Amino acid sequence: MDASGWDQRYSDEERVWSAEPNVFVAQYLAGRTPGVAIDLGAGEGRNAVWLAQQGWEVTAVDFSAVGLAKARAMAREAEVELATVVDDVEAYEPTGPVDLVLLSYLQIPDDQQRRLLRRVARWLNVGGAVFVVAHDKTNVELGQGGPQDPTVCYTVEQTVSALDGLEVHFAEVLDRDGALDTVVLAQRPVSPG
Repeated sequence: MDASGWDQRYSDEERVWSAEPNVFVAQYLAGRTPGVAIDLGAGEGRNAVWLAQQGWEVTAVDFSAVGLAKARAMAREAEVELATVVDDVEAYEPTGPVDLVLLSYLQIPDDQQRRLLRRVARWLNVGGAVFVVAHDKTNVELGQGGPQDPTVCYTVEQTVSALDGLEVHFAEVLDRDGALDTVVLAQRPVSPG
């Protein structure tokens, strides 16, 4: 779906997604030392707002202006600061190094996934992390919900391979109420080696 399709979808419903952060985002990112974070494909901003509530300086990036307007409204309601940028995730570049890049259900074709993951890994400060949670390819046959096109789903192996050079702290397929998700947390090494 393109930006206008998402704008329409976000316009048609008060809230397409839950206001709560993704369960794996909350589980694996809680307690991390806050810094500068980018939420790529932020949609309505549920994860970006949660990160801001944890003390992060967050920029939410999405090609849907309607989704980001909802993210700003959610941030105001939560009384947190949230920067938003309407841009295609493949064109976006941060203004400086960051401490966290979040990709949550950014379901894009395999070649775009690899290209984007290699790019975002270069954005990280030393000790910075990339966190990916997305519908896994196995979800099409064995899980529920999510896109039914395996070419826009992820695998742990493909995600880890694209993040070459980062230390992988967690990489598994996890069950989220019957949906099967690729979940990967990888960090730029603090010391070379």
